[in-house]
Amino acid sequence: MSQVIPLGPGARMLTTREAALRLGVSLRTVQLWVEADILPAARTPGGHRRIPHNAVEALALSTGLGGEPLARLSRLRPSGDFAAEPLRDAPPKARRHVGGMGLAMPQVDVLLVADDDAWQNRCKQALAPFGSAVKLRFAETGYLALLQIGQSAPDLLITNLELPGMDGLAMLRTLQRCESMAGMRVLALTHLDEHELARRGGVPDCAELLHLPVSAEAVAVRVGRWLLGQRIS
Repeated sequence: MSQVIPLGPGARMLTTREAALRLGVSLRTVQLWVEADILPAARTPGGHRRIPHNAVEALALSTGLGGEPLARLSRLRPSGDFAAEPLRDAPPKARRHVGGMGLAMPQVDVLLVADDDAWQNRCKQALAPFGSAVKLRFAETGYLALLQIGQSAPDLLITNLELPGMDGLAMLRTLQRCESMAGMRVLALTHLDEHELARRGGVPDCAELLHLPVSAEAVAVRVGRWLLGQRIS
């Protein structure tokens, strides 16, 4: 969670929309980060979230995020009402030709969540034959994965369920609770058996479960099958 200076009675608080504008992310992203305790928040008597200004600034500094400075926004809209401010859409994904076969398909954004550098490297090598059709990025914990997903949701999330800090199960439950998994494919890797997974609350229905140990090549095969499923004739 962001480092936050203890708040006094006159502490400045932001709405979730003001926080989204300051960070340059969507309103749903801010709601996701609040649910995941990445941003602290309190509720007004009417049930609306308020986020400490210094927590938003700390997150902006630590991640390099930044939208419109709040001082400038306040001058543009003295009332502080940002409800009508549109958020920019992400640019369309590039299309690539794969494997020399002339198959035009969208570049697939893959987020691999694992705390093992050697495993990350093996997966990177196994996915290399797909070339520019796969954009691969990494996160080491569920917390860092949520930060990345909030900024840009991947097409395919590959995650170990056993992670330090916020584990993969907690991360997936947070995404499911915030309705942030729509359109996202999930491949969950675990050493846990079915009984233990059920005891811990299970995995979302949309997740494909793959029991460890498994090779990086087996993961690449599943990515390849999904890529072919996205083929555009």
